[in-house]
Amino acid sequence: MRLAVVADIHANLPALEAVLADIDRRQPDDLICCGDLVGYGASPNEVVSRLRERKVSTVAGNYDDGIGNRRLICGCDFANAYEQELGEQSIRWTLENTSEETRAYLRSLPTELTMSAGGRTIHFFHGSPRRLNEYLRDSSDEGLLREVGELSGADILVFAHTHRPFHRLVTGRHFINAGSVGKPKHGNPNAIYALIEVGEAVAAHFIEVPYDVERAARAVEEAGLPVELANRLRRGVG
Repeated sequence: MRLAVVADIHANLPALEAVLADIDRRQPDDLICCGDLVGYGASPNEVVSRLRERKVSTVAGNYDDGIGNRRLICGCDFANAYEQELGEQSIRWTLENTSEETRAYLRSLPTELTMSAGGRTIHFFHGSPRRLNEYLRDSSDEGLLREVGELSGADILVFAHTHRPFHRLVTGRHFINAGSVGKPKHGNPNAIYALIEVGEAVAAHFIEVPYDVERAARAVEEAGLPVELANRLRRGVG
């Protein structure tokens, strides 16, 4: 089975459109979204609409939970006061510009999904099985990942939240972070998603997709969001 996994779209419609077109060309067996559809970008309603139109199985991210429930916090881990102010401006803008229909959909999302493929159980979530906003990184201590894997019980754990893709094997369990479609932090502006092959072996391919970054950045600026958010899209630093 071949699974395409998108995540951390963050209201970036041009990036999502480019990624969906790439996925359609590759024709995987299924498409899953690991959350954070909204926040930071200029097109929250449009991004949600695209995924709903395609009936994409989706789990809630921390930002989806915050906006869906009209909270003024997103559960983000801000590095300093400046980052917190940028995040809070994004939250306020997103709350003001997200329809009630979109918020109701975000509230309806489950926090996890499971499926079976190739004789293995796959567990999808956003941050970790414990919290929407827990960070599982490529650099995370093996003991932490082992603990999370035991809690999950799945053979393959697929998640997001850090915006940095990786595939790591710990005590026989596969940990796969799908990266970020709309707010990448892997060092260049390209959108990225995971194409996971599950058969006799498990392989994760991280597919970079060029898109019209300037269109997305201009949309952020024209919406009245902080210019720094647009510039970060241009630089590919999240």
